[in-house]
Amino acid sequence: MKTIVLTRLLQGVPALLGVTVVAFALLYLTGDPSQTMLPPEATETTRAAFRHAYGLDQPLPVQYLTYLGRLVQGDFGRSFAYNQPALQVVLQRLPATIELSTAALLIALSLAIPAGIISAVKRNSVFDRLVMSVVLFGQSIPTFWLGMLLILLFAVHFRLLPVSGRGSFAQLILPAFTLSLFLAALLARLTRSGMLDVLSQDYVRTARAKGLGDWAVTTRHALRNTLVPIITVLGLQIGGLLGGAVMTETVFAWPGVGTLVLESILKRDYPVVLAALILVATGFVLINLIVDILYCYLDPRVRTAQNS
Repeated sequence: MKTIVLTRLLQGVPALLGVTVVAFALLYLTGDPSQTMLPPEATETTRAAFRHAYGLDQPLPVQYLTYLGRLVQGDFGRSFAYNQPALQVVLQRLPATIELSTAALLIALSLAIPAGIISAVKRNSVFDRLVMSVVLFGQSIPTFWLGMLLILLFAVHFRLLPVSGRGSFAQLILPAFTLSLFLAALLARLTRSGMLDVLSQDYVRTARAKGLGDWAVTTRHALRNTLVPIITVLGLQIGGLLGGAVMTETVFAWPGVGTLVLESILKRDYPVVLAALILVATGFVLINLIVDILYCYLDPRVRTAQNS
C-alpha cells in the first residue's frame, strides 16, 4: 500500500509541473493583462508601470521560473483584479463548486447504478430499452443546452424552480441535475455492460446452483466485481466534475470556481487562473490515488501483485 501511495505521489509531481508549463504558456499568448485591467484612457507609462509591478515585462522563461520559485514556497501570486492572494480568491469559490459537484455525483450514482443493474438483470426488456434510450440522450446532449432547456421548462414556463443563484436547496436542483446527466448516463451504461459480463461467469452460476437468491448473487458476487471499472471511470469523472463545471456554473450563474476561471480568463487575471488549474490538477492526482487504494480492497489480485 505504501508503495502505491509513494509511486502515485511521485508521478503526480511531473503532471502538476506540466500543467503549470502549458497553462502559463497559453495564458501568455492571450495578450497583455494591462489592456483589460486598466481603463482605456490609461497612458503607456501607467501600463508599463503595471507590467513592471507584476513582472510582466520580463521574458516568458524568466516569468515562469520566478512563478515556479514562488509556487514552491506556497505563493500562488496576487490577483490582478481582486488585489488579493490568488489562492485565497479560488478557495473562496471552491465550496460552491464542491457543493454542486457533490450533489451531481450523488444524483448520478443514485440513478445510474440501480438502473444499470436492473437493465442487466432484465436484459432486452422494456425497462432496459428505456434506460438505454436515456443513456444515449444523456451522452449526446450538450450540457449548456440541457441547462437552458431546463431553465425554460421548470423556471420560466412552470415557475417551479429559481433560474439562477446559490443559497437554497431549490437553487441547487437544476444545475446539479444538469451536471449529473452525462455522468449518470456513462455510469449506467458501464454498470449494465459490466453486470452482463459478470452474470455470465461460472462463479455466478455456481452461486445460483448453491441456492443463493437473485438479490444475493447480484449484490454480493456480480456487483462487487463490476465495481472495479466503475470506480476507475468514476475517479476520472469526479475530477472532471470539479474542473468541467464551467458551462453549468455559467448558465446558472453559480458562483463557483468555473465561473471564476471564465471571468479571470476574460480579464487575463493570470494568477487566479493558474491557481485554479493547479488546484484542480492536484484534485485529479489525489482522486487517482484514492482509486488505486480502493483497487487493493476490491480486487485481491492487485494486493497480491503489490506484495509479490
